[in-house]
Amino acid sequence: ANGYYYSRWTKCIWSSHDLSDMVYIDNYIFNKDVYIQFNSTVGKYVGYTEHGVYNAQRFNNNTGQLEGERGQVERYCKHNAEIDQSTIIGKS
Repeated sequence: ANGYYYSRWTKCIWSSHDLSDMVYIDNYIFNKDVYIQFNSTVGKYVGYTEHGVYNAQRFNNNTGQLEGERGQVERYCKHNAEIDQSTIIGKS
């Protein structure tokens, strides 16, 4: 709208079958640049622009929001990875 582009991408990254190295990443993107990122390895939001730093501090002070993001590795990533892995193994 009006030449501005906002999106939010989440992804799960892992390389072992036991899912012990899984990382959850939540990117907030404006005009194709990440301005805030939550990384489960870091355990908090990091801002990459002035606006992003301001909002990352706000998000990090909201304990409910922060705990919700931290829990996504178990709720979202591992849950879906286990389904994906069982589907792949079942077809071989």
